[in-house]
Amino acid sequence: MSDDCIFCKIIEGDVPSYKVYEDENVYAFLDAEPVSKGHTLVIPKEHVDDIHGAADMDYMWEPLVKVSNAVKDAFGAEGVNIAQNNGEKAGQEVFHLHFHVTPIYEGDELDITYNRSSLESGDSVAEEISEQL
Repeated sequence: MSDDCIFCKIIEGDVPSYKVYEDENVYAFLDAEPVSKGHTLVIPKEHVDDIHGAADMDYMWEPLVKVSNAVKDAFGAEGVNIAQNNGEKAGQEVFHLHFHVTPIYEGDELDITYNRSSLESGDSVAEEISEQL
């Protein structure tokens, strides 16, 4: 736990939240500033800043799927967006690993805009990444 982390304080019960799921490793609660009805955050109880510190957190997958299904089914969402940002430049605001489970409803538009370009030098780019694995 980190003393100055709002999510750690939520896990400890020092800051109130609307809990939707909890097990020994994972805590899920409603986002305080939701994008849509049912917007939920799924976090590990162990404090890590981002995905780069989560190599041993395979236990996140099953609860993430469970919560995603529950969010979708609870209000009849047409789809669910799952987002996870790493670092300030990627839009991360709270530096405790978390997944946004955001239901998308009929008439909603999800606006994710990237400046896309054509893939160039795919062989060398793939090789450089693979060498880091």
